[in-house]
Amino acid sequence: MSGKALAIEAKDVTKVFGGGSDAVRALDEVSVNIQENEFFTLLGPSGCGKTTLLRLIAGFDQPTSGSILLHGQDISRLPPYQRSVNTVFQSYALFPHMTVAQNISFGLEMLGKPKAEAAETVSAMLKLVRMEQLRDRRTDQISGGQQQRVALARALAPRPKVLLLDEPLSALDYKLRKDMQIELKRLQHETGITFIFVTHDQEEALTMSDRIAVMSQGKILQIGSPREIYDHPAERFVADFIGDTNFLLAQLLSSEGGRAQLKLSSGSEISADLPEGFSPGGSVTAVIRPEHASVAPGGSGGEISGTLENIVYMGTDTHYHVRLPDGGAFVVRSQNLRDESESFTRGQEVAVVFKTDALQVLRD
Repeated sequence: MSGKALAIEAKDVTKVFGGGSDAVRALDEVSVNIQENEFFTLLGPSGCGKTTLLRLIAGFDQPTSGSILLHGQDISRLPPYQRSVNTVFQSYALFPHMTVAQNISFGLEMLGKPKAEAAETVSAMLKLVRMEQLRDRRTDQISGGQQQRVALARALAPRPKVLLLDEPLSALDYKLRKDMQIELKRLQHETGITFIFVTHDQEEALTMSDRIAVMSQGKILQIGSPREIYDHPAERFVADFIGDTNFLLAQLLSSEGGRAQLKLSSGSEISADLPEGFSPGGSVTAVIRPEHASVAPGGSGGEISGTLENIVYMGTDTHYHVRLPDGGAFVVRSQNLRDESESFTRGQEVAVVFKTDALQVLRD
């Protein structure tokens, strides 16, 4: 995505609520660049600062220090109505006494758009969100998923440069939420508008995003594509927060050229990737995803050996729980193939096998 113009730039943004001993540092010198026509997600647990950053971009709050730029213009002190930014809230905030079309048209009328232009835009938005047949239905007479589409259409109608989405799928049931994840990505692609999405749901972030910023305690820990964040987490928090993972304690023997030579508690020596700019020493933690390893009969020469403690059939895959000699646990996730029969039993000695590039040292 290099070479694209920047839609949003946050430069050393800090936000402190309250004062004195009661002061809360919600954002701590956060810097991030978000590109045009990008689906960018702020991901993290409750209280990490992601919604605070979204509110600063929207103009509902102002930074204590630092600046926020929209297409190169500093908007840090501008009121919301002077920013080409719209927000879709978790509650949707629709007018229940108005029809679908009237809800979408409302913002255009407030902007003083001519009636003919507003009507044309409403029709285009209804088509975009596939709700032409419900244009005259009141919004208190449609489903939650349909209400969410109306909220999106209303926010998109003025053609903002940036659309902010504050956990808009959290009120939907699981199946509808999955459908809307695909729908949101389609809308972003078709409109070309930059979407900034806030969620604590890792699956939502991985499904929809071009890039993800993982946040914790008011800081951005890592920014990258879904694959980079998942396959190459740089911090222990990132590895633990996104997906299931195995942590291995090891001693660093040497490091050179982005690779480290490690000695596991079992005595096995293996190599692992190092995060960029990380120079570890002494004891380190290495991480590997369950699906990046496999189990083999004991004595097969795997990097790790242990006892197969449990086998859990999950339909699409099987989870093998291995107890390591040092008392630690290791989980292997293996996809179930139609012609494959289970060849392992509980209590069996097994080897855990993985490619050396599947293992990575973490920053703690």
